[in-house]
Amino acid sequence: MSDFQLTRTLDEHAADSALRHDVLHGLTRTPKSLPPKWFYDARGSELFEEITRLPEYYPTRAEREILLERAQEIAAASGARTLVELGSGSSEKTRHLIEALPALDTYVPVDVSESALAGAAQTLLDAHPGLKVHALLADFTRPMVLPPAPGPRLVVFLGGTIGNLLPPERAGFLGSIRAMLSPGDALLMGTDLVKEESVLVAAYDDAQGVTAEFNKNVLTVVNRELAADFHPADFDHVALWNAEHEWIEMRLRARSDVVVKIRALDLVVPMEAGEDILTEVSAKFRQEGVRAELAAAGLELTQWWTDAAGRFALSLSVADGVLRTASTGGYATAGTPEEEVTAD
Repeated sequence: MSDFQLTRTLDEHAADSALRHDVLHGLTRTPKSLPPKWFYDARGSELFEEITRLPEYYPTRAEREILLERAQEIAAASGARTLVELGSGSSEKTRHLIEALPALDTYVPVDVSESALAGAAQTLLDAHPGLKVHALLADFTRPMVLPPAPGPRLVVFLGGTIGNLLPPERAGFLGSIRAMLSPGDALLMGTDLVKEESVLVAAYDDAQGVTAEFNKNVLTVVNRELAADFHPADFDHVALWNAEHEWIEMRLRARSDVVVKIRALDLVVPMEAGEDILTEVSAKFRQEGVRAELAAAGLELTQWWTDAAGRFALSLSVADGVLRTASTGGYATAGTPEEEVTAD
């Protein structure tokens, strides 16, 4: 893979340190919580792929529908020569955009899994021999520096993952995206939309119990990595719609009083029957709310696409002061151009 380059920004102990911090912080507070990123070991990733094929879980199909229908419009609106994907995984959905971008020079996938980055790069380079792939082994929730690549750039954040961040975290994250954008660059973001409670809850509590197994997988990860003695059977999977905040909450609820020992942290965690561990928040959005959050971060929403059923949306936004010009398909800038963010 001569056109493949990998830059590591995570050291080999970063995941272990982060897990220790999150478990210690999350299980010694009230209410208890564990971040959803710890679902995704090899088994967790397999389970999530299975979830995306369930009849109840519409977001993946809805987003793919938009990408298939609107890829050419997205490509024309962005004119991107560099595509940056945050949380790229297998890069499966992004291939529709890559095929639609005739002037694409460089693809920059960002992920915490080196094997996923290398595997996706191999597949893409086999299909697009002239493409350059510069992968970043990085946590996209932390500040990062993009590698040098030609503009304009399209930063892509798919899957509705933005909904897993709480409002203050979303504000910080969108602000960091804004700081990465130069005049002419754009952000394409996937957001799941508010809809009937029954549809939302079913998507996170399927009849086959796959999501329940996925949720409990976080306990398996903690057991393996931190020598804990969680018994997943001691917990029920719970999915709730929080109407006030318009988000789904996934929880693990203790079926009886339990005491968990986490030997690597020298920690004992007592839990009462009915006590919950919050494992995921998945916010749902409305167009006006997305517009307001983008604007607060210095981004202007310029395009909004939904699937035919109006379940999911992709939005395109640009930095404030970057105005779309209908005649040329490019961008006209207002004010002082910003310096492009590149690697040292």
